Amino acid sequence: MSVAHVEPMTIELDAARQFDFWLGEWDCTWRADGLEHVGTNSVYADLGGVVLVENFDGRPSLDYQGLSYSLYDRKEQRWKQTWVDSEGTYLDFVGRFEHGAMELRRTADGVLFRMRWENIEPNAFDWSYQRSEDGGRTWTALWEIGYSRVL
Repeated sequence: MSVAHVEPMTIELDAARQFDFWLGEWDCTWRADGLEHVGTNSVYADLGGVVLVENFDGRPSLDYQGLSYSLYDRKEQRWKQTWVDSEGTYLDFVGRFEHGAMELRRTADGVLFRMRWENIEPNAFDWSYQRSEDGGRTWTALWEIGYSRVL
């Protein structure tokens, strides 16, 4: 049986609401080195609902924390995100919500990176961080996380 994806009404009315699926408290799971790992992510709207603030915590599995700030740039009609973490990393991404998935990209030293939020349901979705060294023809997964809503 095939089910057509239907965009939420808020997305049709206001592109700045495309990331609303991400708002909330999340349990995160991923596999690395043959082991199942767990962490949490808290995402909330701030500054009058214009900015989404993410607070990722990889503990207890991974001594790693990060913050991101995402907003919809109405003039450029695309999303922008800034990521900083406990390792001193700063990354910036831009992208769009299309075909039922959010995709944000950046280029560094000729290598293309992307984050994808897909298989989005009310209480779960899949996130991945990937790289491409051939201009986006093929992608290699660097990190894949399953999200389950807590609140």
